[in-house]
Amino acid sequence: MNLTRIASKFFIPRQKELEKHYSHPELLQHHVLNYLIGKGQRTEYGRNHLLGAVKTYEDFVQHIPVATYEELKGDIDRMRHGEPNVLWPGVVKCYAKSSGTTNDKSKFIPVSHDGLHNLHYKGGKDVVALYLRNNPDSRIFDGKSLILGGSHSPNYDLNESLVGDLSAILIENINPLVNLFRVPKKKTALLSDFEVKRDRIARECMQKNITNISGVPSWMLSVLVHVLELSGKQHLEEVWPNLEVFFHGGIAFTPYRNQYEQIITSPKMQYMETYNASEGFFGIQDDPNDKSMLLMLDYGVFYEFIPLEEIDQDDAHVIPLEDVELDRNYAMVITTSCGLWRYMIGDTVKFTSKKPYKFMITGRTKYYINAFGEELIMENAEKGLAYACEHSGAQISEYTVAPVYMDANAKCCHQWLIEFTKEPDTMEHFANLLDQKLQEVNSDYEAKRSHDVTLQHLEVVKARPNLFNDWLKSKQKLGGQHKVPRLSNSRKNMDELLAMN
Repeated sequence: MNLTRIASKFFIPRQKELEKHYSHPELLQHHVLNYLIGKGQRTEYGRNHLLGAVKTYEDFVQHIPVATYEELKGDIDRMRHGEPNVLWPGVVKCYAKSSGTTNDKSKFIPVSHDGLHNLHYKGGKDVVALYLRNNPDSRIFDGKSLILGGSHSPNYDLNESLVGDLSAILIENINPLVNLFRVPKKKTALLSDFEVKRDRIARECMQKNITNISGVPSWMLSVLVHVLELSGKQHLEEVWPNLEVFFHGGIAFTPYRNQYEQIITSPKMQYMETYNASEGFFGIQDDPNDKSMLLMLDYGVFYEFIPLEEIDQDDAHVIPLEDVELDRNYAMVITTSCGLWRYMIGDTVKFTSKKPYKFMITGRTKYYINAFGEELIMENAEKGLAYACEHSGAQISEYTVAPVYMDANAKCCHQWLIEFTKEPDTMEHFANLLDQKLQEVNSDYEAKRSHDVTLQHLEVVKARPNLFNDWLKSKQKLGGQHKVPRLSNSRKNMDELLAMN
């Protein structure tokens, strides 16, 4: 029996609805804004900001200020203590624990019942709907889904609020029917010790018919390598012959692609990127031949954007989706059905198409280096590393970059700490290739590098094996959705890592 053929019929109505993303994208966003305003009128925040008087987008901009986490934190803390109708109607019981701010170790992102279903779970369903649309011969429902969730078990905090990694919250609240198709067991999925969890997942799943895998590329790779170690096989298709797709997100896939292609050599294997964050599910790669993602416009998220070069200006222009320009970097501002009002999420994107609206993640507003006017962003770094790896035979697992500030002789540079899974032909060649590509893709970097006057040639430091994992473990951030900070103007992370190297 072809279970996938039967299951596929349930996705046909949604596949037809998704066509509106291509034909009437602005109308979808108009409906979402009206929905959010209507819900917001029933909250304390809405009354304080006169949402009842808001009729147009211009009214919305006038009444609701752009906000950071720090500016919403007081209201979120009250919600965690059980106060109803603060930022969203009713009592919000779930909070996704995310990386911290300047003032706090962690952020607690509210996940309302509405948001759980029309943001997060809806995104997961649409990933499958779009994949089946592109692959009518798929057999993913004829086997199991290996879903790698958060490494921190959810815990009940203040007023019995459920707090944990978003993935742990999703697993905790998932429809029991989904458990018929997913592995590992819930108890294993929610283990807090990633090293123990990795071993148990590998042992639980080795004998299963795994057809698809989902998770963060770095942590999933660690699990898959352990599966090969335990099985004694060279390639994953020898363990799971029916594996056909990896749904990945959380971090850029580029540094890991070669390693996946080495352990999965099946020509039928596909990779599909998603953009699902603690704050919401925002994008899905709808075309396997296009690396950009479709912006999901009917999920209870209203999008606005700030040109990246204006991000620190008091009079920065905030624009709606319809006013974005192609190939320009924007910081994303979201209003969601979890009670985040004009919230600066911290991610930067660049649009590659406007009908439909398709984009690529280019970095984080705080993950860039502009120590000397070079404005290096993550997109530049990923392109430079991909080029250097391709032409030097190298493969990398993790990296971070920080500036070396000017010494007494006014000498300064960028320092790259890189953990290689396969070393380049020579470090010097790799560094030259990387520097060359960065100058090619970033004119500001090229100008500062000109004649070595302002910025000297970058430095590459080889990290010992497992350095970054050990560093994350020392901070109790091993596994799950935790990420190594890639670019920083501060040397704090770099100096800690170098001390452990």
